[in-house]
Amino acid sequence: PKPQHEKDEKTTGELLSKLEAADLLKFGLIPEFVGRLPVVATLDDLDENALVKILTEPKNALVKQYQSLFKMENVALTFTPEACHAIARKALERKTGARGLRSILENLLLDLMFDLSSIQNLKEVVVNEEFVNGQADPLLVYEEKDTQQSAS
Repeated sequence: PKPQHEKDEKTTGELLSKLEAADLLKFGLIPEFVGRLPVVATLDDLDENALVKILTEPKNALVKQYQSLFKMENVALTFTPEACHAIARKALERKTGARGLRSILENLLLDLMFDLSSIQNLKEVVVNEEFVNGQADPLLVYEEKDTQQSAS
C-alpha cells in the first residue's frame, strides 16, 4: 500500500471518467440544467500513437493531403514513421492535440511547397525525424537525366 501522503497522479481524462451528475451540482450548475443532461460522456486524452493514426490513417489524413499537393507538382512526398512520431510529440508538447498537427505540418512544409516549382528534376521529398526537429533539411531525391546524346 502507498503512504497516504503520496497522491495518485491521474490525467484529466481519468478523473472526468468518474464524473457524476452530483459532481456537476456541487460545481454550481443548477439542477434544472443537470437534469437535461441524459448522459455525461468524457473523452480520453490522445497519446502519441493516436495522433500518428490521425495523421496517417483516415481517408483525408493530413499526410495524404500534403502528398496530393506535392503530386500536383509531380513530386512524391514521403514521411518516415519516425517523422510522424516526432510530429505527434510536437503536438503533445504544445498541448494542441489533433488540431495542432496541421499547423506543425504547415510550418514544416510551407517554404518547400513555395519552392517546389523552381527546383529542377526533383522527384521526391523525404520528411524524416531530423527535419521535423529542425536538425536537418528534408531529403531531396532528384531524377537522373541522361547525359549521353545519341550519335547521328
